[in-house]
Amino acid sequence: MTKKWHWGFGFEHPTVGFGASSRGGFWGLGLFRSRFFEGGELRIAILSLLSEGPKHGYQLMKEMKERSGGAYQASAGSIYPTLQQLEDEGLIESEREDGRRVYRLTPAGKKELKDDPDTAKRIWERVASWEQFGNIGMEIMSRFYALGEPLNNAFRWAAGNPEREEKLRSVILRMARELDELTKQP
Repeated sequence: MTKKWHWGFGFEHPTVGFGASSRGGFWGLGLFRSRFFEGGELRIAILSLLSEGPKHGYQLMKEMKERSGGAYQASAGSIYPTLQQLEDEGLIESEREDGRRVYRLTPAGKKELKDDPDTAKRIWERVASWEQFGNIGMEIMSRFYALGEPLNNAFRWAAGNPEREEKLRSVILRMARELDELTKQP
């Protein structure tokens, strides 16, 4: 087995020495959160938005995208099941208006937010911090996300082969050095 080294990610791959986690792969590197909202946060974010007034699903998705400066784009596959769950729990209610289902908080939903106001505040502070990247930052980050599959393939290609592991290390370290150099330029 090769010597392990740490590149600031907090984990080590058993042979290559790069970050990995039980989730494995690219997200295990720790460079980005695996999800924009962690467990239970999407529901609090929705309740928080609905505390400002009734909204339909598309309005909720649009508002989340705007508040994050485009960094988070909610999908119907995450919003609508969460809305259904919140409705099943009696925290929101809905009715059809102009052909759309509009959601609003119930007294139980207002109480849920009131019982833990800090969570919603932390969520929106974090979401707002993503705005700093602006459009160019988001475009560059989306290109970085595209490295996920090639990086996973490279890990598999290199694992257990010392020569390949060294080649992969040098490619990633070269990229890290070049990025460091960029930040040192005026």
